[in-house]
Amino acid sequence: MNDTSLASLQPAVWRILDANFDRAREGLRIIEEWCRFALNHQAMANECKQMRQELGMWHTPEIRAARDTARDVGTTLSHPREEQRTGIEQLLQANLCRVQEALRVIEEYGKLYSPAISSGSKQMRYRVYALESNLLNYRRRQLLANSRLYLVTSAAPDLLLRVEAALQGGLTLVQYRDKQSNDTDRLAIAKQMCQLCHHYGALFILNDRVDLALAVDADGVHLGQQDISIALARQILGAQKIVGRSTTNPEEMERAIKEGADYIGVGPVYETPTKAGKAAAGIEYVQYAAKNATVPWFAIGGIDNTNLDDVLKAGAPGVAMVRAIMNAENPTHAVQFCLGMLNRVPQVGFRL
Repeated sequence: MNDTSLASLQPAVWRILDANFDRAREGLRIIEEWCRFALNHQAMANECKQMRQELGMWHTPEIRAARDTARDVGTTLSHPREEQRTGIEQLLQANLCRVQEALRVIEEYGKLYSPAISSGSKQMRYRVYALESNLLNYRRRQLLANSRLYLVTSAAPDLLLRVEAALQGGLTLVQYRDKQSNDTDRLAIAKQMCQLCHHYGALFILNDRVDLALAVDADGVHLGQQDISIALARQILGAQKIVGRSTTNPEEMERAIKEGADYIGVGPVYETPTKAGKAAAGIEYVQYAAKNATVPWFAIGGIDNTNLDDVLKAGAPGVAMVRAIMNAENPTHAVQFCLGMLNRVPQVGFRL
């Protein structure tokens, strides 16, 4: 293509750059607002602001002057998936992708306009990739640290309805535990439950199965003492995902924390049919965890409305429940009652 023909295409190049500068800045502003007002994270909010300002400097008057909204055939184009978001994570992910795609367009068409802008947008795209990892990672861990009640599911014919009812009560952390179903059924249920949790802004953890957690894009996995190492689970799932570990004594707790568990289960506090034949760790282990645990933790095992107060008095910052919620006549009310009791206890601050 000769210089003359390239010059004739310059207005189209300017229009493309103009549209994508706007797209990238709008997407960054949406992400910035969440970092600022929801996460109260100054560094991430400032990174978004800095990138918006850099884009504004590249968005020159001559590029802006090429805008022709009236004749833009794309203003009426849409897709059903753009009309609604199922949760905050999907909203953030959609806008992160929007920014990344816009920066790629600026990088390529910028080569016809300004090599400096092309190079700068390429480097900015990598900054957005880093922001994406940090944002999703921080959000998961903040939600984990703020969760006081952890539902671990048990088999039920109306499983998803019960989980949704619990989520409607304010639950923010769910673990899908299923030792009986075949993998095909387990995968199908896990997909639906993951979508349900994300719709309500809750974390979805899958028990034991790292492969299924990866397949459904769960927020993490919960491992027993006999499961694979925390390091291997994190290698498979990625650094953004949560890895929890069950512990039954101080030695297991110390090892799990040393190996990098994001949270631990402490118990079973009382004997429970969920762990048939396993001796209770007792309230003493809860007291030990209250003094020594340095990551978020949940007392678990036979905890219900009759003994929840004793567990809280022993120092538990949060509890995991199975039957008390899954077998409740009204899971929504059961969750609200438990959260009411938990919220009377001061929140323990864990480092994110």
